[in-house]
Amino acid sequence: MTWSTSQLAELAGTTVKAIRHYHEIGLLDHPERASNGYKRYTTRHLVRVLRIRRLVDLGVPLARIPAEGAAEQNPGEALRIIDAELAASIERLQKVRAELALILQHDAPVDLPPGFSAVAGELSDTDRALVLIYSQVVDHDAMDSLRDLIARQPRSPGDDVFDALPEDADEATRQALAEQLAEEVLAIGGGLDWMDADTQSLHSAARTQAVIGSSMADLYNRAQLDVLVRVHALAHRQS
Repeated sequence: MTWSTSQLAELAGTTVKAIRHYHEIGLLDHPERASNGYKRYTTRHLVRVLRIRRLVDLGVPLARIPAEGAAEQNPGEALRIIDAELAASIERLQKVRAELALILQHDAPVDLPPGFSAVAGELSDTDRALVLIYSQVVDHDAMDSLRDLIARQPRSPGDDVFDALPEDADEATRQALAEQLAEEVLAIGGGLDWMDADTQSLHSAARTQAVIGSSMADLYNRAQLDVLVRVHALAHRQS
């Protein structure tokens, strides 16, 4: 028994356009033609098209399917590559789902690096921006240390005062705030040097420090930067 192109496509669950494409790229031999000029596809062609469709359904690109003359070759290598790609995709999607679950659980903003959703409530808009920048210049260990540091230091009234500190804050206000924040830093311990720039930078230590310094200069006003310098000096002096 033989079939026309449209009949073959219907039997194989595909389209006439697909059948013609298989011919064009050498995956399917052209059949003999009847006296009236119509193509006469046989069982061999049907089986071949079904095999092609099976491989495509498994994710094998047409370019990796052996040509008609090599139909009996086992495309095992292509399948192994696809399996590895699928495994990597599944792992990535599982991580994304876990992160989405945390974001939804904590009603956290999405502009934070992975793992920071649980501490989002302790961060101001400026803090979140700086954390996001940190994630591009330091490694996972440094970011884990930063996340743990934030978790150990709940947001305090001093943080609110710092966020609202005007650029023209006077000397006494800056010093008092610096002393308050330094005490908080010392209370949690390990808050001064959470990152070793020489070993935890994704770039050179100099570049990392330059990026962070420039970002802080853009994100904080001069009074806030002055307070941060004082906090660091006070905490080091008292530690």
